[in-house]
Amino acid sequence: MTSTDHDPTRLAPHPAARTVRTFHPRRGRMTGRQTDALGRLFPTYGLEIPDGPGAPVDPAGLFGREAPVVLEIGSGMGETTAAMAGADPDRDYLAVEVHTPGIANLLDLVDRRNLRNVRVARGDALALVRRLPAGSLDAVHVFFPDPWPKARHHKRRLIQPAHVALLRGRLAPGGTLHCATDWAEYAEAMRDTLDADPELVNAYDGFAPRPAHRPVTKFERRALLAGRPVADLVYRRR
Repeated sequence: MTSTDHDPTRLAPHPAARTVRTFHPRRGRMTGRQTDALGRLFPTYGLEIPDGPGAPVDPAGLFGREAPVVLEIGSGMGETTAAMAGADPDRDYLAVEVHTPGIANLLDLVDRRNLRNVRVARGDALALVRRLPAGSLDAVHVFFPDPWPKARHHKRRLIQPAHVALLRGRLAPGGTLHCATDWAEYAEAMRDTLDADPELVNAYDGFAPRPAHRPVTKFERRALLAGRPVADLVYRRR
């Protein structure tokens, strides 16, 4: 199966006005530094993602160069994205987040660390992915997505078959889908879903060893202190 012949965006219509969200819209207070960073830097390094159909996003045009692109879904406060992008200057990092203080904090980190290989999208990650060209991504990172633990909310989980097909369609052959969660039941559900995709291959025998290149965040430290082990899953597109 090729992404050209079986583009998931051709199989499913764009979401209607009342779509099932995979995230909680969140607000929060911002520091003066974050407020300044958002106003000053978003016009240069930011990308607004409206709901519904929209214009395609050209990664080369967005970053001003041709380079492998990593999509970071749910970048939180941005520490992980900034650390990984700083250690990996030959790839471009496109972070997508809905939490405005997190977007502002990442922009501040981009500015202070002089990171020119980071762009920050504000909005629904799936709406952004639908605008990206097929095969345009070298990697997709889904670190600690909302586990939606109640059974009636499982339909809101990001890692489910239709969404995985969409993400996989944007990966180049050999590209990587890397997920991490501290919710044991979701980890098992993720593995089952990823195993079931015919175009993805597990890079390990089951769960992956913790990659050294993924920084330990405050969120992850809290999870470990609470006795919730973190599971990593790394899959490659055929």
